[in-house]
Amino acid sequence: MSEKKLTADFKINTSTLDEIFAVNTNFDLTGRKITFAGQDAKLYFLDSFMNGDRFERLLIFFAELQKDNKITAAEAKRFTEQSVPYSEVGTTDSIDQIVYSVMSGTICLLSDAFPNEAVIIDLRYYPSRSIDEPSNDKVLRGARDGFIEAIKPNISMIRRRIRDTNFRAERVVVGKKSKTDVALCYLSGVADEKYVNKLKEKLESLEVGALTLGHQSLAEALVPTKWYNPFPKFRYTERPDTAAASILEGSVIIVTDASPEVMILPTGIFDFLQEANDYYLPPFTGCYLRVLRHIVFFITLVLTPTWYLLIKNPDMIPHWLDFIKITHEYTIPLIVQLFLVEFALDGLKLASLNTPDTLSNSLSVVGGLILGDFAVEIGWLIPEVIVYMAVVAIANFTQPSYELGFAFKFMRMFMLVMTALFNAGGYVISLFVIILLIVSNNTVDGSRSYLYPLIPFNGKALKRLLFRVPARYADNDSKR
Repeated sequence: MSEKKLTADFKINTSTLDEIFAVNTNFDLTGRKITFAGQDAKLYFLDSFMNGDRFERLLIFFAELQKDNKITAAEAKRFTEQSVPYSEVGTTDSIDQIVYSVMSGTICLLSDAFPNEAVIIDLRYYPSRSIDEPSNDKVLRGARDGFIEAIKPNISMIRRRIRDTNFRAERVVVGKKSKTDVALCYLSGVADEKYVNKLKEKLESLEVGALTLGHQSLAEALVPTKWYNPFPKFRYTERPDTAAASILEGSVIIVTDASPEVMILPTGIFDFLQEANDYYLPPFTGCYLRVLRHIVFFITLVLTPTWYLLIKNPDMIPHWLDFIKITHEYTIPLIVQLFLVEFALDGLKLASLNTPDTLSNSLSVVGGLILGDFAVEIGWLIPEVIVYMAVVAIANFTQPSYELGFAFKFMRMFMLVMTALFNAGGYVISLFVIILLIVSNNTVDGSRSYLYPLIPFNGKALKRLLFRVPARYADNDSKR
């Protein structure tokens, strides 16, 4: 189907756009008639995206254009260069482009002087919150800014940290209805150019109606996930410093409009266990925290299944571990108790998300009492189950990725079920299945291992991921 173009008749053009934009129905989409330099003209714009002060100055400027300032046909380009006092101005003869521009928040100017072309003036202003530090990714020291729901300020926060002419921010429009702006940010010469081109082609070829859920909709469109493999393929961050550091290491950042989180690609499982705090503290302290994070988070996977296996087979418990034996009588099976606490913790998380801030502290106290003394007194749970599950629940927050936390949770529950059904054999089989799921989980490009730099082995890259390397020894060479 051929693209619709503007005609040489100003009245036909305005009538067509009036019908497309439904200006008589939409209260916030305006078609305003004006006259400048003795010519009839019409402006199309969305009130809600307009910068009022700049728009008023534009109208004053048009009103001051003299009639003797002759504007003839086919001079739209010269008009924008000489008579529009704004930097972001362009022309187009495509009706589809006009519709996209107006619905994105820009102004479309049609004039009887150059009816074949429209002038697009960018005066838009998106309502946004302040660039405060993300609540779920805080640091003890360091920058306190965070991404917001507008794509341009987000990219500007990255550019502030990377003042290099090789930094690229390429825009792609995704979604037939939402037409969401998506930006690929990378460092030319450091990032893999083939990978960048592959991502861009994939974004441009996406057949989706709308990115209603922002980055999550984009993630699901980019990589159809396998339902049985919960390990995440994307790493997200709301911190500009983390995004900039990843770009300098050779990663590609995908910034989605209307989303405060950016995606870091490609991502392996070891990448999730990095935090900005590691770099804002001295190397020795940062290295200690990183090693501790790896150990503690691994404990969340095996602690309760291992304890359950030992309790189920008391002869396997060495003498020095006698303290883990259960000394209380119980009627509810241990496996049921463990699952009850797993579900109860998730229920409390859901409740806390929907609880007003003024009541959140009270909810935490009530939740602690229910899962603590009351649960023991009425015989639902034994103290040992509460202690081990409390350790698991707290340790789960040693890394910032919710997706990886739930992946480990599902694998932990899988280990418990297998151990309950097949004893020690089930425990070993479940560990093998988990390793198999991790190994078989491809990254977004489909070529790099999810366990890189362990498989294939890259000693230098593995060292930088597992240990905090002093900045003077870290180069800009990609670890990928």
